Amino acid sequence: MSEIEQIDAAGRLRHLLSLEGLERRRIESIIEQAHHYLTPIGAPPARDTILEGVTVVNLFFEPSTRTRASFELAARRLSADVLSLDVNTSSRAKGESVIDTIYTLEAMQADIFVVRDASTGVPASIARHVAPHISVLNAGESDVSHPTQGLLDLMTIQLEKGDPTRLTVAIVGDIRHSRVARSAYEALMHFQVGELRLVGPAELLPDQALFAGASRETNLEKGIAGADVVMALRIQKERFAQMSEIPDPQEYFRRYGLTEERLQAARDDAIVMHPGPMNRGVEIDSATADGKRSVIRRQVTCGTAVRMAVLAQVSEHIRAGHG
Repeated sequence: MSEIEQIDAAGRLRHLLSLEGLERRRIESIIEQAHHYLTPIGAPPARDTILEGVTVVNLFFEPSTRTRASFELAARRLSADVLSLDVNTSSRAKGESVIDTIYTLEAMQADIFVVRDASTGVPASIARHVAPHISVLNAGESDVSHPTQGLLDLMTIQLEKGDPTRLTVAIVGDIRHSRVARSAYEALMHFQVGELRLVGPAELLPDQALFAGASRETNLEKGIAGADVVMALRIQKERFAQMSEIPDPQEYFRRYGLTEERLQAARDDAIVMHPGPMNRGVEIDSATADGKRSVIRRQVTCGTAVRMAVLAQVSEHIRAGHG
């Protein structure tokens, strides 16, 4: 991915494939712009005409509710023309290659491709093949990257807790297979988080070569002790077959499920996050998910604002390309 330039020659954001290669000032500018699109729940959503005449195509080759809906709303609120392909009826399901699908949509004058895929490297591959004026946004890639999720998590943490350099953040769950954890790590490290802890069963913690600078802990209470932020991750059913000590969801909840009682180990004002979708009674109980510590809905609201900001920023590259 590193050989693909995410910033164009004029310093404008062209692609968003990963947070790893972005400078901190770029991340700051996206979040600053997202603040302009953030409105309180119950108030009318922010709107803009910055994408008028721009066509955004959502290519979700993997199921999604939150991210897809968020990108659709973000694009429409910026006045874009929006096309969302149904993966079950797309030409790819009939055997057409992804690149041929891209070429077809280019011929229909698409400008932005928002891509989610279960395979590693698909967003970057598309970015290599698109016309010079076109932008590609990674909406979730295998277990390696989910940059807008990392941005919205960082924005939520800053809004709720302030300067990350003073914070202890604990991410709990299946870190090994989580693109959410990867991108949260990249975002937090850009902002020099005070302490980052990875908490979960040994089989679900990442290799030592990954997540440099983060500590690892298999005991939940120790892992969240004194934490300012506790982020639970969704665990997929197939993971239980990979763990010798935790054979089922019930045992996982007993060992790693977030409850108000367990959160007493964290700071009194600690916040609880979850990227969704949640398995209630597995990663987190309902009292905690819906309780006073929870900022889970705040994350969703920040997500739409962040995606509006990213779309707005790449529109500058697109308009320059249109001449």
